Amino acid sequence: MNVDDTAARLGVPVEEVDRVHQLAGDRPSAPLPAKADAPAILDRLAVRPDDAAEIMAGWPDPGSPLWTPELRWLLDRSIALVRADLGGHGWLPPGPELPRDRGPAWRHLYVYAYLALVDVVRGYHRDHGVAEAVSWVSLADLGRNLAVDRRMQREGWPVMQSWLTLHARGAIYELGRLQYHRGGAVIDLHIPESGPMSPEAVGASLDEAREFFPRHFPDERYSAFACGSWLLDPQLLEYLPEDSNIVRFQRRFELEPYEEPEGLDADVEVLRFVFRTLTTPLDQLPRRTALQRAIVDHLEAGRHWQIRRGRFPM
Repeated sequence: MNVDDTAARLGVPVEEVDRVHQLAGDRPSAPLPAKADAPAILDRLAVRPDDAAEIMAGWPDPGSPLWTPELRWLLDRSIALVRADLGGHGWLPPGPELPRDRGPAWRHLYVYAYLALVDVVRGYHRDHGVAEAVSWVSLADLGRNLAVDRRMQREGWPVMQSWLTLHARGAIYELGRLQYHRGGAVIDLHIPESGPMSPEAVGASLDEAREFFPRHFPDERYSAFACGSWLLDPQLLEYLPEDSNIVRFQRRFELEPYEEPEGLDADVEVLRFVFRTLTTPLDQLPRRTALQRAIVDHLEAGRHWQIRRGRFPM
């Protein structure tokens, strides 16, 4: 393949195509599931019918006119890139951000890569004794993220395509109310959009995790849970009642000294997660909940949110 020509045809920077070429090399890819099996798999991955219909319409059938040689190359090499890091836990973009308005093959290329890796990562889960139910519920974050991306008018996917490589490599496990990101010195907590974050639900999830990781990853030693999020910003205490779920979640953590995170804008992340929009003017955002009112009032006052990091012992 010619890196320059491939980048030009994909409409992306040359250095991003070269990165895929270098990281994937000639490493093995993985096949997609049979097309006839795909609807049942998408259902298990909690993919909504409208998203599933798009995915099926763009399926990379042999000879499909939707799939140019450069798209087929990128799909194959992005699968190989992620598969080569099976068991890894770092942030891993699977490839360049594509112009997604060019059709379902372009819009869902990294979804097809994820589908090809489902059996690979489930094999990794089985090797570690992870129950099938935990495996599927963890991988079903695909459907949740596709639904959020649709709500965001396709503004959300560039972050999600990298986030989902954590699931496809066996780094993320959903145990009750929380997701757990293994690797490093601590287990990082993530809070999916899946209902109230009550202290009881959080406590039950933490108890499950305390048993899960020593059982399934006995060679890894963790002493603490950690979280980096705008949810830990102490400024929220100015707006939310003492008995709110967010305030009670914050109280579990000992905060680290504040450092501005590189490459992350906390105001953008708050808008992404609370309102699922990055372009709606502040005066047009809903103000139905105490949290929504807090976010808007804070930003309208010219103030800024912070992403804070904290931890507590396991």
